[in-house]
Amino acid sequence: MRRITDYFRRHVLWLGFLAALVPLVVLLSLQYGWLISLEKTSVLAHQATLNNYLEAVVSEVQFFYQGAAERALNVSPALFTQHRMDKGAAYFEKKGVQGSKYLFLLSLYGEEKGKLLFFDPAIPSMEVPGDSAAMLSVYVAAAPWMVMSKKEETLASVSMTADERDADNRIILNPITDEQSRLVGLAGMIVDLSYFRETVLPKAVKKSLPAFFSEGDWKNLSVTVRDAHGDVRFATGQCPDGPAEAKKGFTFVFTDWHLGLRTAHVNPREWAEANFALNMGLSVLLGVVLLGGMALALRAASREMRLSQMKSDFVSNVSHELRTPLASIRVFGEFLKLGRAVTAEKVMEYGEYIETESRRLSRLINNILDFAKIESGRKTYQFHRADVREVVEETLRTFEVRLRNSGFQIRFDASAARGLPPAAIDADAIGQALSNLLDNAVKYSDGAKEIGVRLERDADWIVISVTDSGIGISKQEQRKIFDRFHRVSTGLVHDVKGSGLGLSIVSHIVRAHRGKVTVASEPGKGSTFSLRLPIDGAGLPTGQTAGEAAPAADPGPLSAEDSHA
Repeated sequence: MRRITDYFRRHVLWLGFLAALVPLVVLLSLQYGWLISLEKTSVLAHQATLNNYLEAVVSEVQFFYQGAAERALNVSPALFTQHRMDKGAAYFEKKGVQGSKYLFLLSLYGEEKGKLLFFDPAIPSMEVPGDSAAMLSVYVAAAPWMVMSKKEETLASVSMTADERDADNRIILNPITDEQSRLVGLAGMIVDLSYFRETVLPKAVKKSLPAFFSEGDWKNLSVTVRDAHGDVRFATGQCPDGPAEAKKGFTFVFTDWHLGLRTAHVNPREWAEANFALNMGLSVLLGVVLLGGMALALRAASREMRLSQMKSDFVSNVSHELRTPLASIRVFGEFLKLGRAVTAEKVMEYGEYIETESRRLSRLINNILDFAKIESGRKTYQFHRADVREVVEETLRTFEVRLRNSGFQIRFDASAARGLPPAAIDADAIGQALSNLLDNAVKYSDGAKEIGVRLERDADWIVISVTDSGIGISKQEQRKIFDRFHRVSTGLVHDVKGSGLGLSIVSHIVRAHRGKVTVASEPGKGSTFSLRLPIDGAGLPTGQTAGEAAPAADPGPLSAEDSHA
């Protein structure tokens, strides 16, 4: 049960991330499907709008010519039965019909059968046509009606018809019947082609626009009218030569002509595809931004959880670290109080133990206080010229009692440090850094009781090395060992208490001296930590107080940021 709880605690952030990711993926999938459907619907809706507009234009043209024909051609049958066709001039003049090239009357009754008169608005009068082509077109269009009249057939109902066999003389005919439903004549009009192109079409095109398009969309529309041969006879807009997106033929006259409509810049499919790409791109971008934000939040939360766990471990470990020297001090203090030290040698021995444990306790407390100062940016160092060898030897003497009673031996080698000049250092800080390295070597010795300390000169650097034969550190861990609270992930680490601050403080001290700390280690073969400090003249000036200084150029192998501490 505890394992399940621990697993859940470790992965709760990832579970939360998945809980947010899955709805986001579902939402994007639904958005994609909706945009696909919207794209198709948009194309169909736009196409329907274009078709409806063309239908409205065609209806407007048909309404114009049917209305004009009904007003002009509904003449009285008496004009034919009473042989008064010349009176048609007054009738036509009164109607004032526009859009006609000629108005005419053709008798199909009695002695005047076949008589054809054209209305001349200039006189006005009914005259014999002077346009032979127009006259021939009228007789061709009237031929079926003349046959019907000759057979003396009666018509139950009559309606206007259009004859377009002559493309230049398109004729609208209205059969005229008497009271006995006998066909007595024809009234007709020959359509004026120029008037159709210059007046009727522009008016119909413009009149229908507001019902289907906004004013801003008008500029993107191109309307064309093509004849039976495909030649453009009328055009509006910027691009009449492109393929039409919608077509519609006229239904009353000019039935061999057709209307075409297209958008000037993009067609409906291109527009829908561009709109789909834009919306989908924005959706994906939003999804990426959300995922990025979630990932950053997850990373920050995970880091805070790890840091919180590290701090919890830190409190637990420090409590143990504080209790151990305090217990020793208390025990030896009670021995002295109870008079167990009966000789001066025993008093000195107990006092030495108390002093050693007090130093150990002070070092731990100093680490904690120094870390607090480092975190708040208030840590400072006092640089003075000092003999580094003396600092190292003094630090080793401090550890002597503890190491002797633990069975450890220290091999100090300073043979390569002869003639080593004084360096500008903070002696207490360097001693603290060396103490932390020695403390690590003791804790992680894994039964090996020998520690090597070496002081040497390497070109312009003073090198202090601490070598142990303990558990070692893997390459992956070597990149993390100077992180605060970090401790190497080995089985031994759980049995060894520590604050997790030692090497973090070592790193800060060495960087403040413009130096470098390096590590060479292999699992099971021990570790060597080296503090590389610049020789006098390469470091900070003597007597200067400084916070954390910028690190010097890398003088050696890969630096390790360790958590042995």
